[in-house]
Amino acid sequence: MRNYFSRITLIAALVGAPLTAWAAPADKDKIADPSVKSAQGTLWVDPVDIQTRNLFYGPGGKEHEPSGTNFTFVDEDMNGSNPKYNVKDQDGVKWKIKLGAEAKPETAATRLVWAVGYSVNEDYFLPSLHVSGLPAHLHRGQRLVGQDGLMENARLKRHLKGEEKVGNWPWRDDPFTRSREWNGLRVVMALINNWDLKDSNNAIYEEGGQRIYLVSDLGASFGTTGFNPRQTISKGNLKGYEHSHFITKKTSEYVDFGVPSRPAMIVFFNPVECISRMKLRWIGKHIPRSDARWMGQMLAKLSDEQIRDAFRAAGYSPQEIDGFTKVVEKRIGELTAL
Repeated sequence: MRNYFSRITLIAALVGAPLTAWAAPADKDKIADPSVKSAQGTLWVDPVDIQTRNLFYGPGGKEHEPSGTNFTFVDEDMNGSNPKYNVKDQDGVKWKIKLGAEAKPETAATRLVWAVGYSVNEDYFLPSLHVSGLPAHLHRGQRLVGQDGLMENARLKRHLKGEEKVGNWPWRDDPFTRSREWNGLRVVMALINNWDLKDSNNAIYEEGGQRIYLVSDLGASFGTTGFNPRQTISKGNLKGYEHSHFITKKTSEYVDFGVPSRPAMIVFFNPVECISRMKLRWIGKHIPRSDARWMGQMLAKLSDEQIRDAFRAAGYSPQEIDGFTKVVEKRIGELTAL
């Protein structure tokens, strides 16, 4: 009984805690540091061709899409919360299959994030595929695999030759903190409701001697504004996306977004998980209004058809494409009006 009331007390304290308890360093600690360089070339590259970018095929283009629907099993990837398998196609190209609630939203999210100049993985969506050579028992996702290795609603990430992951980067301490491009990425994460902004979801890749920083896991997008153990609610949920709060506060200098928000109430019974989620809320707060407007103006260059293509590429139904597109375009309008 004592443990029960102690937990209830902790929940009440967490719910009532002001954002400042989990916030980023105070403004006096965030004075522009001359050592902080522009993020261009590492985090962001000016998308001069934004109005002609193909958001159906994404950064890999048609030439890098899967050449078929038959793959050979290599091994199982146990990272993250969704079932993932490394496979090879008939041409020997390596792919990582992701199944579950993140497959569709991640495919769409990569296209919108890439469209405005940020690096993403080359992701494609297949409504069905076959994998041969699967082990008799998989550690995860066994119920999602049918006879003869049939998998449905799969996201495939292409492995690029010469590209090597060399680490992760933290939101609080990186080479471009406080830059316009860094703030712009925070805005885009709020636009797509990507609430899973753990540092472990940020990757550093080395390619041709250059380090590229990106948010490498975008699967927790287009749903609620905060963590919910029920993945079908928190990820790729049109109703949750439509009814979520985008801009929650505006001043003459700064703007706050609703993402990431507090997790679902049930998570408060898991203090460790709850506290880790609460500590992420600062990422969507206190963003310079001018930087948010800049990103809105960038996004406004996308046509209605381009935005629709991002969701069409992810296998959403016509009704879902309409719904997601309307929310995205409404939010872009709110940003440009800042």
